[in-house]
Amino acid sequence: MKAVILAGGFGTRISEESHLRPKPMIEIGDMPILWHIMKIFSAQGVNDFVICCGYKQHIIKEFFANYYLHSSDVTFDLSNNTIQEHCNYSEPWRVTVVDTGLNTMTGGRVKRIGRYLDDEPFFLTYGDGVSDVDINALLAFHKGHGKLATLTAVNAGQKFGVLGMGENNRIDAFREKRDADGSLINGGFMVLDPKVLDYIEGDSTVLEREPLEALATEGQLMAYRHEGYWQCMDTQRDKEQLEKLWASGDAPWRIWK
Repeated sequence: MKAVILAGGFGTRISEESHLRPKPMIEIGDMPILWHIMKIFSAQGVNDFVICCGYKQHIIKEFFANYYLHSSDVTFDLSNNTIQEHCNYSEPWRVTVVDTGLNTMTGGRVKRIGRYLDDEPFFLTYGDGVSDVDINALLAFHKGHGKLATLTAVNAGQKFGVLGMGENNRIDAFREKRDADGSLINGGFMVLDPKVLDYIEGDSTVLEREPLEALATEGQLMAYRHEGYWQCMDTQRDKEQLEKLWASGDAPWRIWK
């Protein structure tokens, strides 16, 4: 099963860092947050990834092109112009990096990578959020209800749009926040049937608007409630908080050894 990661936006809210690199390549510790997200999936058995790139996409491609070299001990024999790699520690990942366009919206990016998907459900998440979500339980929940789409509902502050929740964890509507709202939001870590791509018109389609709104109206969108840790890196302050957790040695999203 594949995990698709949205990594193509401009990251304007964290421009202190994103003017140099794509937001998913901003580092927590000494590794990009994209790597942390992939480790969350890999620790739970998912090692096949499709990365939807756009802004400064060459940086993401170069990261994976050099990953094997950078994760190995290396002997450079300059006299013979040879390189010998030792003790490689790289993960068993298969990574498809796709340039989905500079200004393409989230839905359009997913539509563009359709040819790289199999005829089965796939995971989809954002390239700036980490969590200790149990993706196997998420997948089991998705298969159990038989609908086209599942997203992970998490608790967070009210700077995001909120979910209109009905009975049995069915999502009735997507809408903007109101003062009286609670804090249940879309935390990404979705499972989508390939048929969801039929709800996406083209590059200008925002996934969280027309496609998910239509799925909600049709009763095809469900919420998996995650009560554990979740945090997105939306601002420089968010980055600093994640850095502190990682440096402490007790980062909640580090579910791998």
